[in-house]
Amino acid sequence: MNLFSWLPKPKPLRPESRVYDLKERLDWGEPALSIVDIRDREDFSASHVTGAISIPSHQLLETAHRCFELNRDLYIYGDTDADATTAAEHLRSVGYNSVSILRGGVAAWKAAGFPVEAVPQVVA
Repeated sequence: MNLFSWLPKPKPLRPESRVYDLKERLDWGEPALSIVDIRDREDFSASHVTGAISIPSHQLLETAHRCFELNRDLYIYGDTDADATTAAEHLRSVGYNSVSILRGGVAAWKAAGFPVEAVPQVVA
């Protein structure tokens, strides 16, 4: 009998995720995922989910092709859930099978009290 089969496992990726689902996976320490913020860089710089990467929606397909394997678990959020849904549909249409929208985006993440990051602004 395999000892690891008794250990609890995080829930499988769903097409839509609550911020608590993502936080559970991050707390679990599961590295095989990426969090993608599709908002413009200014909004990303002001505040984003800790660990998220910025890929504005107009660059998403081109950049994803270079950065992610098709089976990579991707959590997508934007200004609205509708923006994230559109982005997720585009990714799925080109072969990404494990894409989930993070419902509520950074606002829901903050409301839950989870950590956010900001990019320091350089003053000239």
